[in-house]
Amino acid sequence: MTDREHYTPGPANVAHIRKDRGANDDGDEKWTLVLVRELRHSPEKVWQAITDPAHLREWAPFDADGNLGEVGTTVKLTTVGAPMPRVTETTVTRADAPELLEYKWGDFDMKWELEALSGGTRLTLWANIGRRFIAMGAAGWHICFDVLDHLLSGTPIGRLVGPEAIKFGGWQRLNAEYARQFGIETPNWPP
Repeated sequence: MTDREHYTPGPANVAHIRKDRGANDDGDEKWTLVLVRELRHSPEKVWQAITDPAHLREWAPFDADGNLGEVGTTVKLTTVGAPMPRVTETTVTRADAPELLEYKWGDFDMKWELEALSGGTRLTLWANIGRRFIAMGAAGWHICFDVLDHLLSGTPIGRLVGPEAIKFGGWQRLNAEYARQFGIETPNWPP
């Protein structure tokens, strides 16, 4: 049972972008999206949610065929909700439980930092993304983090990613809010 019908995402959270060197495989400029979310759960609980395949299936925009919590582990990540599932193989390059996790998701560097706060965790995600998709990515991750928070609180609302998230009314608002926050033109999506 979920409480999705009562879910409305809050306003755009702490986030920023930075230009990286070079371009991705599509010739797009490389940018890094940095999102910060404070969660009311311990770093150990959040660590399990970002590394364990069973937990990832409940909130993340990809499925993992193995645990991401150990350096050197090779895992297949499958994009969820894409018209054609994209499967990429990744090797975990850093896993300092429960503080820091690094790996690639396709061409995108993913870095997760967990900082203990009184009564919870500050979760920071650094993710490479093409500039034209940066506001959309921020909106998508924002909703994923909301779903994660509900899951860890014992009030799951179910994974909300891909086209399903884009059709969700709160995503459109977040897309526009993040575009304003980053000083970029609001992308029209779907095209």
